[in-house]
Amino acid sequence: MTTKAESRVIAIEEHYQDAELAKHYPEADKPRNAKLIEQLEDMGAARLKTMDEAGVDVQVLSHSQPATQKFDPETAVRLASETNDRLHRMMQANPKRFAALGVLPTPDPKAAADELERMVTKLDFKGAVVHGLTNGHFLDEKQFWPIFERAQALDVPIYLHPGKPSQIVSDTYYKDYVEDYPHILGAAWGYTVEAATQGVRLVLSGALDAYPNVKFILGHLGEGLPFMMWRVDYSFSRAGNKPGLKFRDLFTEHFYVTTSGNFSDPAILCSVMEMGIDRVLFSIDYPFVPNDRAWLDWAQNTSFSADDRAKIIGGNAASLLKL
Repeated sequence: MTTKAESRVIAIEEHYQDAELAKHYPEADKPRNAKLIEQLEDMGAARLKTMDEAGVDVQVLSHSQPATQKFDPETAVRLASETNDRLHRMMQANPKRFAALGVLPTPDPKAAADELERMVTKLDFKGAVVHGLTNGHFLDEKQFWPIFERAQALDVPIYLHPGKPSQIVSDTYYKDYVEDYPHILGAAWGYTVEAATQGVRLVLSGALDAYPNVKFILGHLGEGLPFMMWRVDYSFSRAGNKPGLKFRDLFTEHFYVTTSGNFSDPAILCSVMEMGIDRVLFSIDYPFVPNDRAWLDWAQNTSFSADDRAKIIGGNAASLLKL
């Protein structure tokens, strides 16, 4: 039976921007769209109005990319702490409508683990979000494993949000089309490749064996990985690979996926069939995708039972984040 808590609509990858943090971004990472900046920075009536119109009860807020992944360690530690404190204060105005995944100063992994503990135990945040590479380094590298150890101990997830591809990748793969199709670096393709690669590398790294209860979230219905699951799993089982890897088992045990910015019937059906109904979470990806009742209507009219739909639109997030 669906409980009252599970009937809430919880959107789990909804973005905001801290104006003070954004001042420190390199020029190439500063957003240019004035309307988008206004939506990202608003935490008041306008945001709540769009939530109400879209039928969203709770937004789980996370900072837009690149957050604190591209700073030097000292600057990242200071800005992450200040940014998380400001978000906590803003949330106090509407604690029933907002939850949060805080930013981590991953350029200093030990400090990032400490900040994760502080924001969960002191600020009541529900986990953390990491945007792409940390100054060119993938998150599976062992220097970052203290973050996983702390996340496991705290029983909170880490959201692997895409970041812009590295310059080498951009120049090699995309530069011929960037002028006419700049979004090839972003949501159209570049983001997917970056975030999916993070996910694959984490499975290969041994981190999931070292921390058997650590949990990760991938947006955009898993960045395509559920669709590729059989092929990836089978390919890694072939001779020539290190034996013993159970890619499918590790991925489906440790990862959740969200609907953020991917409202496709075939894609969600595939994700549920590969991941299981308990691993799929509702998200809109506001304001990069506008709040619209159509997304909730889509989620509520997918080809699942009423109880399974209730899990997707809020029950799974409530359980994962202890909302």
